[in-house]
Amino acid sequence: MKKILLSTIAVLTLAACEDPFDRKGVGFTGIDGEPRTISDVPGSAAFVPLATNVPAELAALPTIPVVTDQTDAEKVARVAIDNGGRSDTDAVVLTSRDTNLFLSTVSVNGTLYGVLRTPSNSSRIDNAVGAAFGRDAEQFTGCLPAGQVYRKGSSSRSSGFAVPLNCS
Repeated sequence: MKKILLSTIAVLTLAACEDPFDRKGVGFTGIDGEPRTISDVPGSAAFVPLATNVPAELAALPTIPVVTDQTDAEKVARVAIDNGGRSDTDAVVLTSRDTNLFLSTVSVNGTLYGVLRTPSNSSRIDNAVGAAFGRDAEQFTGCLPAGQVYRKGSSSRSSGFAVPLNCS
């Protein structure tokens, strides 16, 4: 009984020394709710790079309007790919391992498409990139995919991908 009573008194005595609402910490960053400091100097321990927000960058760019007489969904998507942006004035530049990719929005006959293109028609990327683009279309565009991903290219490599978007 003495051991329990003695340890309880010790804990209560030490607890009485601390204000439970004073969360200043002990002088180290990030301990006990203290805000962590950041640095804008690359290479320092607390450096936090600026985060990129691809949907916000894409929303700031104009949608490219296109009218076509095509009615087949694959051909309409190919028109969207052909008219997708390839410069920083009409597309968001995404950097990958192999090449830069250009993300833009194209409205073909009133249907909005998210278009991912290579720098030129001669440069090609693996079709797995298109599948990932379709799967993560919401992350890139801020809109839900409204159909399958269409591609322009061969069976293994393509120069562009388009996915219809539902932004409502």
